[in-house]
Amino acid sequence: MGIKVYNPYDQSLVCELPHDQGDALERKIEAACRAHVVWRKLSLDQRIKQVKKGLENFRRAGEEIALQITQQMGKPIAQSCREVDTFFERADYMMSIAKKTLAAEKLPPKRGFVRRIEHVPWGVVLNMGAWNYPLLIPVNVIVPSLLAGNVVLLKHSAQTPLCGRQFEKAFGELETPHLVTSLILTHQQTERLVMDPRVKHVAFTGSVEGGHKIYQQAARRFIDAGLELGGKDPAYIAEDADLDFAVANVVDGACYNAGQSCCAVERIYVHRRLYAPFLEKTAALLAQYRLGDPMKETTTMGPLATRAALDELEEKVAEAQNLGARLIMGGRRLATRGNFFPPTLLANVVNHSRIMQEESFAPILPVHPVKDDDEALARMNDTVFGLTASVWTRSAKRAERFARDLDAGTIYQNRCDYLDPALPWTGARDSGKGSTLSRYGFYQLTRRKSIHFRVGEA
Repeated sequence: MGIKVYNPYDQSLVCELPHDQGDALERKIEAACRAHVVWRKLSLDQRIKQVKKGLENFRRAGEEIALQITQQMGKPIAQSCREVDTFFERADYMMSIAKKTLAAEKLPPKRGFVRRIEHVPWGVVLNMGAWNYPLLIPVNVIVPSLLAGNVVLLKHSAQTPLCGRQFEKAFGELETPHLVTSLILTHQQTERLVMDPRVKHVAFTGSVEGGHKIYQQAARRFIDAGLELGGKDPAYIAEDADLDFAVANVVDGACYNAGQSCCAVERIYVHRRLYAPFLEKTAALLAQYRLGDPMKETTTMGPLATRAALDELEEKVAEAQNLGARLIMGGRRLATRGNFFPPTLLANVVNHSRIMQEESFAPILPVHPVKDDDEALARMNDTVFGLTASVWTRSAKRAERFARDLDAGTIYQNRCDYLDPALPWTGARDSGKGSTLSRYGFYQLTRRKSIHFRVGEA
């Protein structure tokens, strides 16, 4: 048994890899456990030194890794290279705050006592990464996990397993070996591993359905789980928005990586005064995208990673039209071997349609006019998700109102589809639980230990 990965552009076989199972799988898990016994006892400075070596290994393989990303999931090569660069931006930031964040917290002096709060590692962390950003999603967990004293079992997506092997190669062959171990598992094997008492924490990025299963299993063992489960991220173009700037950024936020991002713009609400020019400018910009071979620098949009998505996307577009939406452009797959779905613009899309409520993971822009801020706010909150939301306005007062009343993990003003590693990446409702990045990403991957010593007379 094993997995086969096909290139979403030309359907050629990229790789065929066996599942880890039986004694071979057991040896990998045991090796990780032994590594943690050694790793957790090292000083933070010693761990930082080795993680830096791992990052250097990763940098040397950067061109090969970018090529593998494009081959496995279809991201244009320029965007794959940018993902490699962003990988280091996040890793370097988490390295820069590790000492301050992981330092023991000393309480105010109390006569006769020593009191402090330490941040100690969980142990073996099971990290389940997704294919859409196959470097950025795992690095949010792997680097802070290692710095905190954990080791990582990385079960990467079956669409991008070569990226899992690159993590193992870079971080698994250091002075302390087996710090990161790549695993290729079935869903059933993964579920069993979540229940394995040697696993002390779980980090999962994927579907809401998958998150429910993982969290239910983790709860049976009273271990914690960090869950990032996607979004249906809205954008509001307010009456005072810089329209050209908003259009350029919202279109990019909806179409970058062919819209295959949990924080991609997936719903757009536009003030009636700007509605007609917004649609006109957006259609003109979408027409400039060049779909084709993702290995060519001139290609600005690659194929979708999975062919199965095409049927569902066409169904959602058709349903929106049946409910009164107007299709301005796109809406149907391209007649090629590649999994291409063109940039799609829909106007007058009702809020209860599937394309406004279910995550699309595609370059689709469903748009609806609103009469004022109150209506925009109500429609933006009309969702089971809550990852990010963006407000395009010149007014700080308006932005602060939306920041207060929108139920989402990140609220942007005049920005979208971006992660700042200094801020916690977190979600509300069905977008998941827990945080990665920032100092809170370290807190997610450690537990608190209270030190309470009597050292003299009270």
